[in-house]
Amino acid sequence: MRRSIAAALTALAGLVVLVDLAIANPALSGFAGWLNQLLVLLAAGAGVAGALMLVVRHVARLARREDQLGSVAVLLGIGLVLLPGLAPGSTGADAPAVRWVVAALLAPLIAAVLALLFPLMLVAAARGLRIRPRETALMLTAAAAVLILLLPIGGQVGSWLTATAAWVRDVPIAAVFRGLLIGVAATGALTAARILLGSDASYD
Repeated sequence: MRRSIAAALTALAGLVVLVDLAIANPALSGFAGWLNQLLVLLAAGAGVAGALMLVVRHVARLARREDQLGSVAVLLGIGLVLLPGLAPGSTGADAPAVRWVVAALLAPLIAAVLALLFPLMLVAAARGLRIRPRETALMLTAAAAVLILLLPIGGQVGSWLTATAAWVRDVPIAAVFRGLLIGVAATGALTAARILLGSDASYD
């Protein structure tokens, strides 16, 4: 019963936002805006609760002397990000100290993590060629084509590559993403309808 109520509320909120995109109505637009603000608040609350639980977990691990180095690193990282923004007189995300933390610490760490994707992709491609050679070869061909289109080449060839890359991004890739989003939305709506109608045995 509780899951059915939650599913009904979720389906109703999604329907209101969807109808607001199709129909211009001031009252409906205000209600949809309120739902969006509520979603932001819920997401912020979930983020704060998740951060608190993470701190509690690592403090408990320190008390039990389990993986002390990793727990200290996590807590130190959380402190370096939070303290400059919460300090007295700070302007939050626009504070110079916060900007320095992002530019000097977070950006290099994110770049280092993204740099690891290249060797991991090579390993994944090698395994894929052994397990599913046709599908992997097609994926690698598409990736190579995108990389060629994004090469920083000047002149007429570079202009042609730039225009082709923009077309690939705006037409086929955007169509795939729209299809995925529509499929996810349709699946969610069907699942919610099955729950509300009681045809899903797992929620009985």
